[in-house]
Amino acid sequence: MEGIRHKMVNVNGISMHVAEKGEGPVILFLHGFPELWYTWRHQILALSSLGYHAVAPDLRGYGDTEAPTAITSYSCMHIVGDLVALIDSLGVEQVFLVAHDWGAIIGWYLCLFRPDRVKAFVCLSVPFMPRKPQMKPVESMRLFFGDDYYICRFQEPGKIEAEIARYGASNVLKKIISSRKPGPPCMPKDNAFGIKPDTPITLPSWFSEEDLSYYANKFNKKGFTGALNYYRAFDLNWEQTAPWTNTQVKVPVKFIVGDLDSVYTTPGMKEYVNGGDFKRDAPMLDEVVIMEGVGHFINQERADEINSHIHDFIKNF
Repeated sequence: MEGIRHKMVNVNGISMHVAEKGEGPVILFLHGFPELWYTWRHQILALSSLGYHAVAPDLRGYGDTEAPTAITSYSCMHIVGDLVALIDSLGVEQVFLVAHDWGAIIGWYLCLFRPDRVKAFVCLSVPFMPRKPQMKPVESMRLFFGDDYYICRFQEPGKIEAEIARYGASNVLKKIISSRKPGPPCMPKDNAFGIKPDTPITLPSWFSEEDLSYYANKFNKKGFTGALNYYRAFDLNWEQTAPWTNTQVKVPVKFIVGDLDSVYTTPGMKEYVNGGDFKRDAPMLDEVVIMEGVGHFINQERADEINSHIHDFIKNF
């Protein structure tokens, strides 16, 4: 990771770790679960070499960034507040935004609340999810997918953390990152992650033992509670965003997803992305790219292609 600079920034009442490289227009990279700034290592090196200032924080609760204990400290208002303060600290009015998984969810909130701060958004894996006022999201997920649906299983504080501790962070991370199972992801109560001690888990070619070690060391140090609290704040986000019901996202967007992604293969998602509703909710959606034979961790699995997709889009602005 030669030439990547690391610093701590005070944002919104917490201390945030930021990795950065390059000079020029800022690209802000937001990681998902269970990841770190490090998920963007390939993008940081590639885009900084093309004349951009690549900035990748560990989000609140992750890595070397502070992790408040209360679930209520992980609302979309808190996380977007962190990001606006981070953008301010960089001395710029606007950034290009690139985000994946939970980072994408937070990215959509940033575009919804502060479109003035985002020039354009390259969104990976998770499309905009409009607020449905009829029912809280976790209740809705239980109804559609059952109690074993992973987001439902993540709700009870301490429970999934204990299961992770039982198998070890390294094994759990390895299992999640190597999974190619189409969605919706479910976690049986007897063995949430499907780890069998006598069956070794093989890492994919694009994720090395060194990469796994970096992730595992950070999660062993920090724990998973901060990361899981994003899921536990789902209903809180729903309550807080009531004023934005039926509001369109008016930022230029390019959306990229793998056809094997567990999000894209969750019932109803393909229809939403490809059927016109996504474009209705995000009218400045410029392009949808479905990458064949690619799973969830798209920016690592197909790093060079994603780097090209990012550059091809943002160079227009």
